[in-house]
Amino acid sequence: MAEQPHNVDLQALSDLCTPWCLRVAVTLGVAELLDGQGGSAAAGPIAEAAGCDAAALAGVLGHLVTKGIFAHDGFSQEGQPRFALNDAARHLMHPAARLGLDLGGIGGRMSYAWATLPTYVRTGRSGYAEINGLGFWDDLAAHPDVAASFDDLMGLVGHGTPVPPPITGGWEAVGSVADVGGGTGAMLAEILKAHPGLRGMLIDLPGTVARSAGSLEAAGVADRVERIGQSFFDPLPPGAEVYLLCKVLNDWPEPETVAILRRCAEAAGAAPGGGRVLVSGGVVPDGTAPMIAIDMVMAGGRSAPLAEFRRQAAEAGLTVTAVHEPRPGSLVVECRPAS
Repeated sequence: MAEQPHNVDLQALSDLCTPWCLRVAVTLGVAELLDGQGGSAAAGPIAEAAGCDAAALAGVLGHLVTKGIFAHDGFSQEGQPRFALNDAARHLMHPAARLGLDLGGIGGRMSYAWATLPTYVRTGRSGYAEINGLGFWDDLAAHPDVAASFDDLMGLVGHGTPVPPPITGGWEAVGSVADVGGGTGAMLAEILKAHPGLRGMLIDLPGTVARSAGSLEAAGVADRVERIGQSFFDPLPPGAEVYLLCKVLNDWPEPETVAILRRCAEAAGAAPGGGRVLVSGGVVPDGTAPMIAIDMVMAGGRSAPLAEFRRQAAEAGLTVTAVHEPRPGSLVVECRPAS
């Protein structure tokens, strides 16, 4: 057997036990159950409350203890091992951790999707339907509960507290913006909150747009947002000064990317004086080392180097007019419809 490379622990790198034990513990709500028991309980009562086998659950938690998640807390009078929360286990109760690891929602879709990685690598297209029967976006449309968990996860992780992308002249010089594929409106809300004179359109699939009402109301901008439930592969409402694509293009292969850009170009071309298309996410500096990500595996998307994006934009009827780099390796690209 060949000698293992120096400083590379192949066994640790290939371990599947730990990530699956984590997901099972989150799916069963073990941290919450322990929290409700004062932070410590025996395996039997935890398993009874979770509706699972006590011995099997004890094995899962015992493994996680060796990885620093949960702690042993002695044994019960009946001889059952007791487990306790520690700081790492408490983190499993964070909403982002729950959404990303719970096998019952989008966390499960992401976890199982990794099994289709060979298809993506061989073909460059998503193999998501192999295990779910439908492509990623069709699957979300067919399962509103999973789609809702996806929207929630994007609000916490994909956008977090969004920082509006830079734009030439500043957002104060813009009168209207259409957030295309804007989810439940987190980014649009931040832009509108910072610029009270700006009006917006939120464009996404009907179910997602329907879930945006509460967040837009909470942000105090709902009266300045027109919510439009439709696909961005269909003709977009025309006339906005800026069509924003924020973390959208990285979810799609090249043909779909060009199709989305073309719809934005058509709509921006109808704006008085000509509108702009602002792309934030999905474009990286030339020479950037490629990295695999779950959105590629699930939806077949990828980020394009700037030179490649220029070609895609031209194919869609757009000309790149400005490139911003708000953070190293992160590009925001402005385009205008080609004359």
